[in-house]
Amino acid sequence: MQTVEGLSGPTHRRGTVITALGITQILAWGSSYYLPAVLAKPISADTGWSLTWVVGGLSIGLLAAGLASPYVGRIIESRGGRPVLITSAMLLAIGLFGLGFAQSLPVYIGAWIIMGLGMGAGLYDPAFATLGRIYGTGARRAITTLTLFGGFASTVCWPLSAFLTAELGWRGACLIYSGIQVGISLPIYLFALPREGVRSLQGDRALPAQINEGTVGSGSKSALLIGLVATALTISAVISSTMSVHMLTILQSRGIALAEAVTLGTLVGPAQVGARFIEMLVARYHHPIWTKVASVSFVAAGMLFFWAGLPIISVALMLYGAGIGLESIARGTLPLAMFGPDGYAALMGKLALPSLIAQAAAPSIGAVLIETLGSSGTLGTLAITALLNLLVVASLVGMRWRMRH
Repeated sequence: MQTVEGLSGPTHRRGTVITALGITQILAWGSSYYLPAVLAKPISADTGWSLTWVVGGLSIGLLAAGLASPYVGRIIESRGGRPVLITSAMLLAIGLFGLGFAQSLPVYIGAWIIMGLGMGAGLYDPAFATLGRIYGTGARRAITTLTLFGGFASTVCWPLSAFLTAELGWRGACLIYSGIQVGISLPIYLFALPREGVRSLQGDRALPAQINEGTVGSGSKSALLIGLVATALTISAVISSTMSVHMLTILQSRGIALAEAVTLGTLVGPAQVGARFIEMLVARYHHPIWTKVASVSFVAAGMLFFWAGLPIISVALMLYGAGIGLESIARGTLPLAMFGPDGYAALMGKLALPSLIAQAAAPSIGAVLIETLGSSGTLGTLAITALLNLLVVASLVGMRWRMRH
């Protein structure tokens, strides 16, 4: 089994590092991004704050995460992921503590800003960047495995959040999650991740002059490729963020009862994990760009079927789930494969900026679309957006082929 030798302290086995990051990813996602799904209504009911503002805390947090991401990427590129992830656990703990004691809406929003900084330093992009920094071009399987862990975040934490809220109230749930960050995530980062050497950042290492895979490209071609990758990732983020918030509303607008809508919605999670598991088995046989092609194709097919109102909505949701499951893998592996490990962490930080800002805005935009166009019009808009993303990825494939030939 491969090990990583830190600057000091014991060696760190690859399996230990991946498992450690996997556990902390479940806890980080569950205590931040997935938190409002369960706590939003109890918070609104208890405080009298509008549900829009309560849920909007997450959007503000995602905006803060996006703005911090380029800086986070450069720190990981320079110093490794361990200090950044340690900081993320501390920020999430402070933010959750603030949520638990928030007596006014400004304090509540301020706590979400702190949590947003923790999200920017501790969710997928920093974790991928950390693995890329440690393992270089060999990080692909590690990234894929990590997304398998991440796929269980809502499965683990939604029931936990519901239980804690029922037993301790929403404030108690936030305080327990704060304690989990301090008592579980922080020690894992401290003891399970290797220390890494400091690198000097010369110039803008997020814009490599050489395209990995042996093809030397000009700086302008490299920048164009990065722009296409960023566009594809951002469009995918818009679709997934909109659907994650409004899926149940859209299903109910089609005459489906809430209980049945929730049951249908649960199909997305297993489809994500199943697609990721299959990708892990076959990844060695193809370039990550084909993972991205499969991802946008599945999402486009799922959204088109959903829009068309085909009798078997479950098929549409499973296709969509498989697509966004593969998207998480492509998000981490495609930039690594195309541009190599040199500057990868800094590049991931820059790619995260537009994606997270789009995720912050997407739920509000989706709400406006539903109010003005209705659920069918919203699905049509998302389906067209998914097809547009397919064209963007096709352009990326074509440009890569031309540069290699």
